[in-house]
Amino acid sequence: MDIFEEINVKGFVEEDIDPTLDLFVEIEKLKKQKNAVILAHYYQDGDIQDIADYIGDSLGLSQQAAKTDADIIVFAGVHFMAETAKILSPGKKVLLPDVKAGCSLADSCPPHLFRKFKEQYPDHLVITYVNCTAELKALSDIVCTSSNAVQIVESLPKDQKIIFGPDKNLGAWVAKKTGRDLVLWNGACMVHEIFSREKITRLKERHPGVKLLAHPECEEVILEMSDYIGSTTGILKYATNSPDKEFIVATESGILHQMQKDNPDKTFIPAPPNNNCACNDCPHMKRNTLEKLYLCLKNELPEVTVSEHIIKDAVKPIERMLEISANLGL
Repeated sequence: MDIFEEINVKGFVEEDIDPTLDLFVEIEKLKKQKNAVILAHYYQDGDIQDIADYIGDSLGLSQQAAKTDADIIVFAGVHFMAETAKILSPGKKVLLPDVKAGCSLADSCPPHLFRKFKEQYPDHLVITYVNCTAELKALSDIVCTSSNAVQIVESLPKDQKIIFGPDKNLGAWVAKKTGRDLVLWNGACMVHEIFSREKITRLKERHPGVKLLAHPECEEVILEMSDYIGSTTGILKYATNSPDKEFIVATESGILHQMQKDNPDKTFIPAPPNNNCACNDCPHMKRNTLEKLYLCLKNELPEVTVSEHIIKDAVKPIERMLEISANLGL
């Protein structure tokens, strides 16, 4: 077993950290010493968001990192996000605090099965949500985000047949918004599928007039009762710009940290899920910790790599999306 495989398995848990260390100070030192940049997705724990250089959605973070002169990118998120960073910054070393930080949505669409699925529709153009593996991006014609998916689809001729994957809920929402008949892959995010309509209804009854903000990865029954539907960035902006003071938020609970920081005078209530623990945390996102971030930067492992031929094929649909977005003024 080589060191990368060993770290894959052990996740650094067996390496002792001096309990007197101020990890915030040590991480800042390592970051300067190694010319590194730290990216944190909105779903990360508050400590990680607070020490990050950039906080945001996955694609936006990767684009931001590509613009820097950093030699090392530490992506506090999940594996497909680190892959995207590597695709857009192939000359930089990309690290992930816990390489086991996967994604239920990305896992729901194995590339070899999607390839066979795609072959059934040879006259269809493939649009994939950015929340997927590098290999799936390489099988795509255009990549989209939750904030531009509708506009990307609407930019194509109405007679253009389209496969949309891997998220069936986002795809169904896009189909409804655009009136297009999309062929959907049957994938989903485990966190966004557990929100309870009944519990949210009861919560709204206890808080009359409260707005429900939801991510389009949620199931249709949740989206139908929502006052605003948008990406994590969109949800954050809506709450900031809204005159309302109280919101129910139907997406991963990590976003509440930034929402509260930006709006200390407002109240944000996590939408209750249909489970016994009443939590809507992503177990994959929460594998990353401040301790693992420190060790990752110190040891420069685990490193996320993507083969050159996958990078070559995967960057094309991302560039196509950026081209369309620029033409649309998005």
